Amino acid sequence: MIAPLAWRFPVDALVTRCKYHGALHLGALLGRLLLDACVGRAVDAVLPVPLHPARLVERGFNQAAEVARPVARGLRLPLLGRGARRVHATRPQAGLPEQQRRRNLAGAFVAGPAVAGRRIAVVDDVFTTGATSRALAAALLAAGAAAVEVWAVARGGTAQAGR
Repeated sequence: MIAPLAWRFPVDALVTRCKYHGALHLGALLGRLLLDACVGRAVDAVLPVPLHPARLVERGFNQAAEVARPVARGLRLPLLGRGARRVHATRPQAGLPEQQRRRNLAGAFVAGPAVAGRRIAVVDDVFTTGATSRALAAALLAAGAAAVEVWAVARGGTAQAGR
């Protein structure tokens, strides 16, 4: 698990502006900050945490993909934007306690054949309890991924407390 920054000002403000206010240029900036912490990792591909299609239409973009794009480009790795899908329209994770986050994401992801045999770096904006990354990693491994690493811009919530 790599998360080089803490979920506090100014990182929290940058992620929030990117995610909820469409400041996509900040996704590129956050991706470059994450890239610096990921150089030299033994992975074969980068996969952004997918949004459910309804959420993608609502938001207009996937903030994890905005962060993952410069990471993949900087590491010269393929970006598997369609390597996994979110098949359940889950409630937003923000504000949910850890146990509800896990239940919320049970069975939410399905991965495709593009991940088989590959070491995958899952990229997200913030790592809080790990519920999202655990659910997605389970789907990737079930689809034959050789290994899964989680890379996030920042650690927040209970993950930050354990730093």
